[in-house]
Amino acid sequence: MAALFGARVRKLRLAAGLTQVELGEMVHVVGTRITQIERASGARPTLELARALDVALGADDLLVELWPFVYREAFPDWSRKFMEYSERAVAVREYAAHVVPGLLQTEDYARAVLRVGRTLGSAEQLEERVALRMGRQQRLGSPDRPELWVVLDEAVLRRPVGGQAVMREQLARLLRTATEPHITVQVLPFDQGEHDVMGGSLTVLTMPDGTEIAYTEGAHYGQLVEDPDEVRSFALTYDRLRAAALPPLMSLDMIRSVREDNHRGAKVPSRSDRRRLAQEQLQQSGGRQLRGGGRRIPRGRRPRP
Repeated sequence: MAALFGARVRKLRLAAGLTQVELGEMVHVVGTRITQIERASGARPTLELARALDVALGADDLLVELWPFVYREAFPDWSRKFMEYSERAVAVREYAAHVVPGLLQTEDYARAVLRVGRTLGSAEQLEERVALRMGRQQRLGSPDRPELWVVLDEAVLRRPVGGQAVMREQLARLLRTATEPHITVQVLPFDQGEHDVMGGSLTVLTMPDGTEIAYTEGAHYGQLVEDPDEVRSFALTYDRLRAAALPPLMSLDMIRSVREDNHRGAKVPSRSDRRRLAQEQLQQSGGRQLRGGGRRIPRGRRPRP
């Protein structure tokens, strides 16, 4: 795809009667950068550069439409396939062990996460990854948005990724999800002890036809699980984590406490207290399931158990 992108740039440049240096000046890069793009060598073009080339060459969004496919070549097959499934899923259930899930990350938090432990060749490649991650979040505001249910390990809240300022804004972003009717956030506290997904994160996707896909991920690997029996096992594991986590309203209180830097004095309710409060919430709602912020989940929009 990078070679195809480069060939299109070269064809459009020659049709416009421009040299590589002249085109570079128009999009504010050196001429050798245009050479690299046309030869599919060096760093891949950023989204901003693809847009600038599209305008300069009058490509009518052709280069912008090609750019995501160039970007995806940087990912292994299993990762690309998972992203394709995610873009069509009607429900996403995710347990995050170490960092906030990509769909809920702020830009600065995403940049801090992507900068660590990856062999990116340049700052441009880092910005490509950040831009794509932010782009995937747009689906949460679209008409076909999925139901998103996230269980965060308490460690996710405690670790100041990117520094205190970045983390405070990230926690504020999580709190703002309470206003979204299709997003639920829970926290799995440390006092729950060991569990079946301690080694990494887990995502269960529900597709439009009702089938489910599971995805497990560690620091440097990922595994897409499509076998129905294995997926059912992972879905049950996720439901156990969800049941062990703090109820949504209490989870938001804990996130707020950590953000206000009062977490050392914050008292995590005991399991019996959590069961009692959860039962009170159910009774207040007439037995229907509550989500963060006290709103009910529409019957037709709940993730499948």
